[in-house]
Amino acid sequence: MLRVTTIQERLWELRKDKGLNLEELAQQTGISKSALASYEANDNKEINHGNLITLADFYEVSLDYLFCRTENREQINTPLMELHLNDEMVALLKSGRINNRLLCEIATNDKFEQLMTDTEIYIDGHATSTFRTLYESLEEQRQTIIQKYKQAEDDFYSKTILAAEVKEEDFFCHVTHKTWDAILHDIRKAHEHDIDSTPDYSAAKKVAMDIRKAIQSSGDYLGKVWAVIFNTLGLDFYKLPPDEQKILKKILSKAPNIKNSPSTSGARENENCRCGNGCSCNGSFGLSYIVVKMLLLLASHSFLLAKRSGNILLLISHYSNLV
Repeated sequence: MLRVTTIQERLWELRKDKGLNLEELAQQTGISKSALASYEANDNKEINHGNLITLADFYEVSLDYLFCRTENREQINTPLMELHLNDEMVALLKSGRINNRLLCEIATNDKFEQLMTDTEIYIDGHATSTFRTLYESLEEQRQTIIQKYKQAEDDFYSKTILAAEVKEEDFFCHVTHKTWDAILHDIRKAHEHDIDSTPDYSAAKKVAMDIRKAIQSSGDYLGKVWAVIFNTLGLDFYKLPPDEQKILKKILSKAPNIKNSPSTSGARENENCRCGNGCSCNGSFGLSYIVVKMLLLLASHSFLLAKRSGNILLLISHYSNLV
């Protein structure tokens, strides 16, 4: 959530919002398909000034929005006075100390108005007299019972009345906390598949297990490892051209974890293995390093750009040096 959107991402998102492929966009804007593809894929591609205006007009956004200088797609240059923000709030928003995008998502959540209403009622004391009246009335009844029946202070009925004596502060803290929790849950759910979100380690563990099984299998174990990795992207490794498969296998064979795996070293089943695969894991993931590197690769923004531009093989070759 904290990462700044790039121009390439913005162009790609705008096109996807329109439901267009590159060929359709080229037909409707008059800009060549190859140029549009390069605008979305290459970080340093210079975009023709006329094409920038054409794309901004086509998507009905400002150039500032296209350049990622603002997140305002519709409300452009709204006078500050209309927002009723004090100087301290404006300074905070400009300071970069908080995540303004996250703040916007919180404020535009459908439960935020209810949170603000309850907060305002509590702060301004609109319900204070009502709570005080209820509290005092119940307490008076409880004390009357206790005075009449000396043993009644700890009995069921006295405790029931005591439980009903909800204080204003306790009530509103509970209500606002519950609404706040719901807002955070909504936003977290909306971003659980984001590139910058922390990965689900249970999923990473499954990939690690699948890779270990592939390494310890007979036959083309290098191809099986790549098949597992590519499967996380929804791609079929075996549909790659044979020469590309060969290069990828050669890269993977250089990884120390692959060279020292039981299937390549001829080691017998280890009695200390706890994963059921006969390896030397002793309950830990011996392949954790390579798996984490691969997962970071698959989840990285650079990989997604490479996927769009067809340069997956080159990027994987580069990242393999880190394994």
